[in-house]
Amino acid sequence: MSEEIQTTASVRYAPRQGLHTILKKLHGEQEKTWPAFRVGDLVKVHYRIREGDKERIQVYEGNVISIRGEGYHRTFNVRRVTHDVGVERIFPYHSPFISKIEIARRGKVKRAKLFYLRGKSGKESRIKEAHRAS
Repeated sequence: MSEEIQTTASVRYAPRQGLHTILKKLHGEQEKTWPAFRVGDLVKVHYRIREGDKERIQVYEGNVISIRGEGYHRTFNVRRVTHDVGVERIFPYHSPFISKIEIARRGKVKRAKLFYLRGKSGKESRIKEAHRAS
C-alpha cells in the first residue's frame, strides 16, 4: 500500500493553462501598435468600410474624449461636431478595420475623460494645444 502512495505522489501534472493565457496568445498575434495618442488629442482615424463587395476608407477626424480597457479589449471614443451636431464613435484599439491613425494635434487637458465637452458648443469646446515632445 505504501508503494501506491509513492507512485502517485511522484506523478507531476502540467500546470493548467487558463482561458486568459490562451486568449492572450491568440490575440497577441492580432495586436496593433499605433502612434501614442492621449485623451484630448485631435486624431484622424482611417477606417475601412465594406459596402457589398467594394471596400473604401473613410477618415473620421475628432477629439479623443476617453480611452478605456486594457490589452485586446481597449477602446477609445472620438467626438466630432458637424453641422452643429455632435457625433461620438467608439473604436476598438486593435480593430482590423482601422488602417491608420494620424495625430493631427496634441491637446492639453487635465482630465482622463472629457465627457463635459458634450455640454459645450462653439469656442467653449476648444482644447488648448500642448507643446510636448513627440
